[in-house]
Amino acid sequence: MVERNTLTPPHSRTRERESLAGGRDGESAALLPSPPTGGEGRGEVVFDVERLRQDFPALHQRVHGRPLVYLDNAASAQRPRAMIEAVAEYYREYASNVHRGLHALSERATAAYEGAREKARRFLGAESAKEIVFVRGTTEAVNLVARSFALPRLRPGDEILITGLEHHSNIVPWQMVCAESGARLAVVPIDERGEVPLQEFERRLSPRTRLAAFAHVSNALGTVNPVRQMTALARERGVPVLVDGAQAAPHLPIDVRELGCDFYAFSGHKVFAPNGIGVLYGRRERLEAMPPWQGGGDMILSVSFEKTEYNVPPYRFEAGTPNVAGAIGLGATLDYLAGLDWAAVAAHERSLLEHATRAVEEIPGVRLVGTAHEKAGVVSFVLAGVHAHDVGTLLDGEGIAVRAGHHCAQPVMQRFGVPATTRASFAFYNTIEEADALAAGLDRVREVFAG
Repeated sequence: MVERNTLTPPHSRTRERESLAGGRDGESAALLPSPPTGGEGRGEVVFDVERLRQDFPALHQRVHGRPLVYLDNAASAQRPRAMIEAVAEYYREYASNVHRGLHALSERATAAYEGAREKARRFLGAESAKEIVFVRGTTEAVNLVARSFALPRLRPGDEILITGLEHHSNIVPWQMVCAESGARLAVVPIDERGEVPLQEFERRLSPRTRLAAFAHVSNALGTVNPVRQMTALARERGVPVLVDGAQAAPHLPIDVRELGCDFYAFSGHKVFAPNGIGVLYGRRERLEAMPPWQGGGDMILSVSFEKTEYNVPPYRFEAGTPNVAGAIGLGATLDYLAGLDWAAVAAHERSLLEHATRAVEEIPGVRLVGTAHEKAGVVSFVLAGVHAHDVGTLLDGEGIAVRAGHHCAQPVMQRFGVPATTRASFAFYNTIEEADALAAGLDRVREVFAG
């Protein structure tokens, strides 16, 4: 029996979310009541998940004749109606390119696009909107930093420090720039619980370390890293830090100034927003010192055949026509999230994770993979004698959507001696009944293979 896993409550997120609320916040049916108080002022947190689920159209369908139980949120979350309507409104009413346009549609699109940048700034607690770069997602953000920030600074013998928890997107770009520069990739190993020992991270910071890059939350295991402490240790040694926040953004408070990181990245589709949009936060002085990594329109101030003068950040890193609809959809999602009671969300997600963990581990033959003390909403496991792909396929027949495979984290699988795991990942719109459905489905899978 493992210890109960907990989701760190977003202590400061309510404040940030409230400051995000904009023109669309009144459209959501998910505005949650404040916790009632009584006795000594310690009221129970109220969370009306069924009311909130009405905001997500995709949840109300049947798959293979059964009600959908969507537990693949770590791969891509479902989208609220407010976001869908905002994107449809852009295409229906004012679809046009942004910046430099003098007509009404372009001015409206530009205002919405740059408004989304400001909302992303507030979401991350950044100091300036000039520190917010729109990208396609976390993968592009990491590649941008690898190419534009790290590569020009790397010399033979230098090191990039990562951890054994990383997604391939936070491994491969560093391997590529190391191969080009003669630098090497150093890795902090994870322990048997799937945690990064802080002392091991500190020990591997060396005079040769030129950048440290690590996940806020593991996509494969749900481990919540001690990012604040890791960043502080790196900065004490003058080492810049990039944090992969793809899995943290849907669950945890993010304040980049409090964290102290130089770069922070997240993807829209993980946080209930459109595909193909994401955000890279970069400390202003870092971005100003970085060259562009792609050439084209909008990243220039002037062009001649003899010379090009580059634009200022963030536009220097946004070559070409941007994903205007994606940014507008992201902004609408951040407005939606601002309307949630995040203390209630945290309590609900913590209860979900604890309940699902207990229910799954009680099934004979199940081995949990990743039992960190601090976790976000991921339960990753193997079922004895059954390949993860077979588990996923049979659960799909029950209408239960999970992820089966190596989760783009093959070194994590190798660490635990498994080719793949089945991963159930939860969002705030999931229910205790869905966690029970997962356990019941797994029991049926076990019976099928036992028979």
